[in-house]
Amino acid sequence: MISIRDSDTRGRTQIGWLDSRHTFSFGGFMDPAYMGFRSLRVINDDRVIPGAGFPTHGHRDMEIVTYVVDGALEHKDSMGNGSIITPGDVQRMTAGTGVAHSEFNPSETEGGRFLQIWILPEKAGLEPGYEQKNFAVEDRADRLRLVASRNGRDGAVTIHQDAEMYSTILSGGSEVTHTFAAGRHGWVQVVRGVVDLGGETLREGDGAAISDVETVTLSSTIGAEVLLFDLA
Repeated sequence: MISIRDSDTRGRTQIGWLDSRHTFSFGGFMDPAYMGFRSLRVINDDRVIPGAGFPTHGHRDMEIVTYVVDGALEHKDSMGNGSIITPGDVQRMTAGTGVAHSEFNPSETEGGRFLQIWILPEKAGLEPGYEQKNFAVEDRADRLRLVASRNGRDGAVTIHQDAEMYSTILSGGSEVTHTFAAGRHGWVQVVRGVVDLGGETLREGDGAAISDVETVTLSSTIGAEVLLFDLA
């Protein structure tokens, strides 16, 4: 079964410097039908104006994956890490027993857009950790590139949950296929462009929950950037 999460039905937070769309319940947006999917808890599509961002705040017991779409994001945390994250970078932060961090758009002229993804960890009380890796466009072109996984295989960042996250950049007229092992589930999130999934047309911001389906094919006539999650 494939169940579509239309982008227009997502929650939204709009304040002076931030325009954020929430696929699942988050902050002041509460939808009992969308509290997450399997171990996925949050997918926020955040747009931040130049020179603004999230001041220092805390997290615990969550795997936080940041995927930059446009612009840049400056990260600083209580573990001593500091970096600039740009498109192609995937950042993983294990909040564990507790971590504080800030995230700002370092540009004074260009807006930034990034997806913040929260995944429930396999257990509470993990030691906080940080990791960041770059995945080149050509490495994701017309193929599903593993960018996050439990064992960090194939150069992916390591998350503490039985979950895999893939990224693909489809050119017009191309397609990719993914096969789920028995009992696994999937989530597709369209970052931009238009993609066909099982006869359904998905556009930027749309998502889809996948259960009891062995193989899915993502195709695009005009091009798309897509995330696919393979979940226990």
